[in-house]
Order: sequence, then C-alpha cells, then structure tokens
Amino acid sequence: MFCLRSCSRSSLFKLLSNSRSISSSCVDPNVGLTTDEIEYRDAALNFAKTELAPNMQTWDLTEEFPVDTIKRSADLGFGGLFVSPDYGGLSLPRHDGSVIFEALSQGCVTTASYITIHNMVNAMIDTFGTEAQKEKYCTDLSSMEKLASYCLTEPGSGSDAAALVTNARKEGSKYIVNGSKAFISGAGATDLLVVMTRTGGKGPKGVSALIIDTDTPGISYGQKEKKIGWNNQPTCVVNFDDVEVPCENLLGAEGQGFNLAMHGLNGGRINIASCSLGAAQQCLEDVVQYTHDRKAFNQPLNANQHVQFKLAEMATEITTARLIVRQAARSLDAKEPNAVALCAMCKLYATERLFKVCDDALQLHGGYGYLKSYPVQQFWRDSRVHRILEGTSEVMHMLVARDLLKHL
Repeated sequence: MFCLRSCSRSSLFKLLSNSRSISSSCVDPNVGLTTDEIEYRDAALNFAKTELAPNMQTWDLTEEFPVDTIKRSADLGFGGLFVSPDYGGLSLPRHDGSVIFEALSQGCVTTASYITIHNMVNAMIDTFGTEAQKEKYCTDLSSMEKLASYCLTEPGSGSDAAALVTNARKEGSKYIVNGSKAFISGAGATDLLVVMTRTGGKGPKGVSALIIDTDTPGISYGQKEKKIGWNNQPTCVVNFDDVEVPCENLLGAEGQGFNLAMHGLNGGRINIASCSLGAAQQCLEDVVQYTHDRKAFNQPLNANQHVQFKLAEMATEITTARLIVRQAARSLDAKEPNAVALCAMCKLYATERLFKVCDDALQLHGGYGYLKSYPVQQFWRDSRVHRILEGTSEVMHMLVARDLLKHL
C-alpha cells in the first residue's frame, strides 16, 4: 500500500485523492481547507470507503475487532498522527487530525473512534515520555505493530476521575499496581496500557500515569460488555492484581498523572467530536440520496417542503459543528488560554447536535431506517456514546461555565 511517510507533505495523499462528498454544496467538508488538508481528507475518505464502509455492518453484527484493517491504516501514517517523525509519526496539528478522523468515521465510526484513542495514547507518550520510553513504545505504536488502550475510568469513578482508587505502591525500583479500570476500549486485544494510578494522597495531585505492557503478570480482563453501539470494539474491565511495573515506566513525574490525563482528553474531545461529524455527514449524504429516490404521493420525498426544511436544518447543524470543532483544534494547536473550554464546547455541541442529525436521518428513512440492512441506524447507535465518553455532556457544561465565571 502507498506509504505517506515516503512522500513530501505537499504530495502525501495525491495518489489516493479520488473521492468527494456532496462537493460544491454548502456542507462540503473541504470548505476552508488548504490543498494539503484536502489531500489528507481524500486519503482518509478513500480508506474509509474502501476498507471500512464495506465491512462496517458485518463487524457490528459479529462484534469483530478489525485489527488487521486498523493496522493497515498505519501504512497511511494514521497510527502516529501527532507523533514526531523521529518515532514514525507525521507530527500533524490537531486541526489536520480532526479532518482525518471525520473522514474515517464516514466509513465506520467505531473503528475510527478506536484509532483516535490509540493516537491519544501515542501522543501522550511522545509529549511526556522520556527518550527511552519514546524509543521503546512510540515507534511500534506509530506503525501499529502494537495497539494501545487508555485507562482512566473505574467502576466507582467516571466523571469524578480524581477520585480513582487504583493504587501503585512503590517498592524499590518498581510499582505494585492493584485495582480495576472500567469501560476500557480495546481491552484484551491491545498490547499496552497507559494507566492512571494513585501513588499519593487523595485528589488529583496524588495521581500518576504508568505505561504497562499487557503481557505483564497479574493483568486480567472482565467479560466483554454488551453494548448498544461500538460493537466491533471490545470494551471490558481491566483488573490489576499485584502487577509489577518498572519505575522507568512512570510517564511524566509522580503526581502529574491527572494533568496528563486531562491533556490527553482535550485532544480526545476534539477527536470524538470529529467522529460525530463524520457520522452526521454520512447520514446526511445517505438521506439526501434516499429522499431523492424514495417516492410518496406520486413525488420524491424531497419535493416535500417539510423534508427540505429538515435537510436544511441538518446541513446547518453539521456546518456549524464543523466550524467550532476546527476552531477548538486550532486553539489547542496554538495553546491558547481558552483552549480547554473550546475543546469542551466543541464536544458538547457536536456530539449533542450531530446525534440529533443522525436521528433525523433515521426518521426520514421511515421504517427502513430501523432495519440493520440500512447503515443509518448504525451511525445512530455508534454516535450515541459520544455524548458520554471523553467527558459527559454534563461535565462539558461545567467546564464551559467554569471558564465563563472565572473572569468575574
């Protein structure tokens, strides 16, 4: 397969630039993008249409985690989007990553969402890790020789992440880890974990991050969760029973783990919002075609003014969400002081409003939208969880309000 890393930035994706979506319309995702960014999007969309979309519904029904397909995305550089080229990455800005994840999600939201999580872990190690850690882990993560999971949530602490109780007791040159993590994406099928543990007292300052290889003795997994969506991505509890981790696997400094976790989630929120964009964009494309082809009362559905108005509302929500997501990404790239609030705002708006777009697309399909043979229902199911993970909508409200009120 064509390899991005062998090409100059200006020609990275040209060989794969052969598809467009509702081009020349008001909801064209290419509006406002540079030539390079359009090429990035074309490559991701090509992969989505050829590798993901034809298999999306089968993977959902069989609950297959498509490891081989995920690893093939690394040939395009999608395993290390934000990582230094020294460790096999592309070192792209968050804005360009958002464009790529949106396009990938048009083929399969669940698979694209896992790729965002893998990239989040890889970027955290590249940003905060030692040279030895980067050399050991980032190169293999960028090539997807190894896959990663992010472990923050626990059975008793979700939104209140600083209340986590998984502990790491230091003994000589190692930490002894005990506890459990819940709702871990990719768990049981990945090769390493970045785990938030308690090495000190209560609260966020007592949290540290550890890199743990999954073949370390003492790690076990709970039963795979049965979910409404994200079915082709395993999710389960990860248990740690006297797991010995070398002190050299501490990511950052002791007590810095909560800050590292939040840093990762800022980018993660942009990524998940981008996946919601991809789901909504594909639902709109599908329903525009469906309402053109479907006849009722001796005319196409889209001849009905109510349907036209609904399509207009959906297009407006998508375009508005895309603007705020890309603004948040640019703010995070520029390290602006309001970046955290904008990341929260973009996730809140995009995941809430674009789930409604998917719901409206299903409604316009009528009874056919409720059949699993039509992909609109899967985009609807797979995007629902985006309002929960990487920080619930309620927590996003809190973060935006906090930013507003701190200036009083």
